[in-house]
Amino acid sequence: MRTPEEFDEIRPYDPEELPAVFEELIADPEFRAATEQVLPEVPYEVACNRLRRCRTNLEVQQTFFYPLLHGIVGKCSDGLVLENSQSVDKSVPHTFITNHRDIVMDSAFLSISLLDNGFGNTMEIAIGDNLLIRPWIKKLVRVDKAFIVQRSVSLRQMLASSTRLSRYMHYAIATKHENIWIAQREGRAKDSNDRTQDSILKMMAMGGEGSTIDRLKQLNLVPTALSYEYDPCDYLKAQEFQQKRDIEGFKKSPKDDLVNMQTGIFGYKGRICFRMAGPLNDWLGTLPADMPKTELFTAVASHIDKEIHRNYKLYAGNYVAADLLRGTQEFAAHYTPDEKARFETYLENRLEKVTLPNPDTAFLRERLLTMYANPVFNYMAAHQK
Repeated sequence: MRTPEEFDEIRPYDPEELPAVFEELIADPEFRAATEQVLPEVPYEVACNRLRRCRTNLEVQQTFFYPLLHGIVGKCSDGLVLENSQSVDKSVPHTFITNHRDIVMDSAFLSISLLDNGFGNTMEIAIGDNLLIRPWIKKLVRVDKAFIVQRSVSLRQMLASSTRLSRYMHYAIATKHENIWIAQREGRAKDSNDRTQDSILKMMAMGGEGSTIDRLKQLNLVPTALSYEYDPCDYLKAQEFQQKRDIEGFKKSPKDDLVNMQTGIFGYKGRICFRMAGPLNDWLGTLPADMPKTELFTAVASHIDKEIHRNYKLYAGNYVAADLLRGTQEFAAHYTPDEKARFETYLENRLEKVTLPNPDTAFLRERLLTMYANPVFNYMAAHQK
């Protein structure tokens, strides 16, 4: 099935385009170097021939990315689980909206979790064009079922770009019958204080038909909470907080993004848990049909936040961080003395990895503690309402 031309700039490649794209990738020296790095035990020509035999995007994922990602889970974590997937009708495509911790791995881990839990398909993934720093990367992610969020367009072009993006998401759900992954906000929540941006919901409601509520329903939204026991990029995020504090107008460079991507992929994550909150459509149906749009988007964002917050998987380190940050013993029942000592040692090791010329250790420590404590505070608040 050929995707409509209007989406050519942003969509994943259609299956009939793959053979030509494969040859372009295979001939690219940078792609070869990357492939030989992540698949050192496979001769390049063997990998190329496996790629050429793939007929669909899903086949590429199953042939290469699925085993590669399970290898990363085995080497860089203490296990990956998806909980409460029985709350979702696996025969219907959904838009999974999650909190955002890691540039690459959040969506990648959810994709293989879907296959491992009987969904039969992965997801098309929303990815910002700021991350497509090399031509081969842009080609590869489009092979890997990514569609592109154009963040580098002018303000004048933003409305048209957002409308097209929304129309594509509706097309992917309704016509292609593909699942979708999108983060609840643009960029990662570096302090782990996860909040849904109204602008994401407004974009989603630009496509589709009917009322705003109807348009959101057509995307079959499923809030999904993601919890890493350890964030490999935590010290990089803390470092960025200090840079933004000390350097006016500081912005990460493409090199910084690359370091974050590599660290997020290959760094130790501890336990990883996705927990689905269940589809949003029944709740959306309880909202007044005449609700003003501004109030509607605020209410939906708040509800998604609550669903994500109450479905966090909290680990001992989260509770330790909450107590250390506030100087209390409020959550001491949730960890042992050994677990507290282990987390404090982990914290000191992370601080030692900071490469700033003048590290503000007290500030950096507070930032690290806040990252691990915020899920506890949000979880508690969500369960009190």
